[in-house]
Amino acid sequence: MSTLDQRDATKTPAAKPRDTPASGAGDALRGRMEQTLAQAEAALAEARRHGDLAQADRVRQAADPAPAKLKVTVMMPVFNEAATIREIVARVRAEARHDELLIVDDCSTDGTRDALIELEQASDDVRVILHGYNRGKGAALRTALRHARGDVVLVQDADLEYDPSDYARLIDPIQRGEADVVYGSRFLENAHQDPSRLHRLGNRMLTAASNMTTGLRLTDMETCYKALRRDALRGVPLKENRFGFEPEITAKLARRGCRFLEVPIAYNSRGWDEGKKIGLRDAVRALWCIARYAWLD
Repeated sequence: MSTLDQRDATKTPAAKPRDTPASGAGDALRGRMEQTLAQAEAALAEARRHGDLAQADRVRQAADPAPAKLKVTVMMPVFNEAATIREIVARVRAEARHDELLIVDDCSTDGTRDALIELEQASDDVRVILHGYNRGKGAALRTALRHARGDVVLVQDADLEYDPSDYARLIDPIQRGEADVVYGSRFLENAHQDPSRLHRLGNRMLTAASNMTTGLRLTDMETCYKALRRDALRGVPLKENRFGFEPEITAKLARRGCRFLEVPIAYNSRGWDEGKKIGLRDAVRALWCIARYAWLD
């Protein structure tokens, strides 16, 4: 070795070992963790012995990390709803259960579009998509699904028949991991909130036919209020342009083994003279969709 090399070697300090926790500190940490776990298990056992389920839940929640909050997109198909659009948007926003309100206007001609443009400009959470020609509710919802950003999507009609105060009932079971799909039933608790006997009879017949082919036990397949995890629809081809969307999506989600839950909701029915758009031909189409989509995509 040269003199220069020897001099440099004498100047180079020896490498210091990396800091490692002392074995005593590690043992103490493990001891505290084991003690905390033992205390939690003892408290849970005590709660169970005394039937204090609320305390048991609190202990479980303290031990388990909270699930990540799912983002929610409210999808609103709109066609000629100038009389109600501002009010329903205000109600949805007042609930504050959504991350975005995605409105698809299906070529309205009554001034609805002007109102929507104003609402989008004034609200950070509102997005508006415009169809160039009238295509139907199902087509509007397909457009919304392509643009939705939420983990959960929820359908909201633009009239005032359905009350956004029911959002918690629809969204929370999905948030808790209890269901993939939640339907809001108008007939689960108070069937007579829909005053039309003809409408109730028609809905009962269509729902029964749908249940026969899907194996579900729904009371209101035709409901607007459908909330579901968006990834449940990944790879599912939706084709219906009008109200056939309801039996189609029900059949296809059932065939994929999604977990369904039905919850009661409020309903403020309106008549055809007030702008109701579903009719007899839609009922006939629904029967055709029930038969077709029970087995085919």
